[in-house]
Amino acid sequence: MSASLGLFRLQQVDRQIDRARTQLETIQKTLENDVELKAALLHVESAQTDNHRAGHAMKNAEAEVDAQKIKIEQAESSLYGGNVKNPKELQELQKDIASLKKHLATLEEHELETMMKAETTENELQNAKAELDKIQARLGSEHGKLIEEQAALFKQLERLTEEREASIAPIETGLLQIYENLRHQKRGVAVVEVIDNACTACGTTVNASFQQNARSQKQLVNCPSCGRIIFVN
Repeated sequence: MSASLGLFRLQQVDRQIDRARTQLETIQKTLENDVELKAALLHVESAQTDNHRAGHAMKNAEAEVDAQKIKIEQAESSLYGGNVKNPKELQELQKDIASLKKHLATLEEHELETMMKAETTENELQNAKAELDKIQARLGSEHGKLIEEQAALFKQLERLTEEREASIAPIETGLLQIYENLRHQKRGVAVVEVIDNACTACGTTVNASFQQNARSQKQLVNCPSCGRIIFVN
């Protein structure tokens, strides 16, 4: 077996390992950082804040209306209770009551606005919660599938790690170091096959002499253009 064949087989395993690890990273990021879910949670939080403020404003408006009604009742009690006899004082009381009722109308209008606002924010909150529930239900199913895929990938990695150990065993330490260095430099592709007299990585023509040397059991031959180790089947 040529030295390059052993490294070529090792690379096939390594590339499968790389793909599995990339998939696992993607799954982990999806499970931890789902943008759609975060947006839905923020929407519910914002809707809850708006609804709380609207409810507080409505209660304050109701309290102001109630207090104003009490003032009017007290003024009318004084007007019609018979305790005030002076015509001028009676006239002042009538003016006060008219002013109080006018202000009551303003307060009641404001109260109605706050009630409508509270109702609107309550509807928005319920809609936000419903959307969150829908997303969580859908993602629960999707995440379940991702978790299953994650478990399968972990098993695959275990198997591939064992395959890698078996592939490394017959390879000389010096050759393995050359391979690892090239893998780091060449984005994971250290060994390339020659097909139709050409390097499959860069397309450079590889002459017969290079190809013959690449079949050596001890010697590694590099592509004259891209520098990767060439393997000839």
